[in-house]
Amino acid sequence: MLGPMTWTAPEPPPLPDGPLVGAERPILEAFLADQRHELLKACAGLTGEQLATAAQPPSNLTLLGLVRHLAKVERIWFRLRVDAQDVGPLYDPDLGKDHDFEALDPAQAPDALATFATECRLADDAAARYPLDHTIEVHGEPMSLRVVYVHMVHEYARHLGHADLLRQALLA
Repeated sequence: MLGPMTWTAPEPPPLPDGPLVGAERPILEAFLADQRHELLKACAGLTGEQLATAAQPPSNLTLLGLVRHLAKVERIWFRLRVDAQDVGPLYDPDLGKDHDFEALDPAQAPDALATFATECRLADDAAARYPLDHTIEVHGEPMSLRVVYVHMVHEYARHLGHADLLRQALLA
């Protein structure tokens, strides 16, 4: 008799190449989509236990924490700031600003990946309502949606280096 199946993060479907010439918006959208895809690829094939493992001591950074954090960041930038939606924070701020990195139940990994996918879809929906020149106020200064896209690509780029190292250590 076989034991229970162990959940593993699914392999994301292939992502078509984005444009390298042409209109600015499709280029920005494609670069952000690629960054999101790379995070999912870093998680693919790993169990909830692996995703919740801090594999590079003394750091407590995990792939599951990165997924939770980037879902939160998607919500903050696109839904709360750009679209001014009346949605609360993804994680209870009373639990601390790093709760997304710290509350790591391996059994919740499938839900965390589903939440990430939902937040990315809702972020795209929110951004689609505005031109790239749409501005929001951040720390008392105007910021365009165009810069929000660049900021998000930068945010992912920082964390994808962490994700690569974590995955390598987990599979070593």
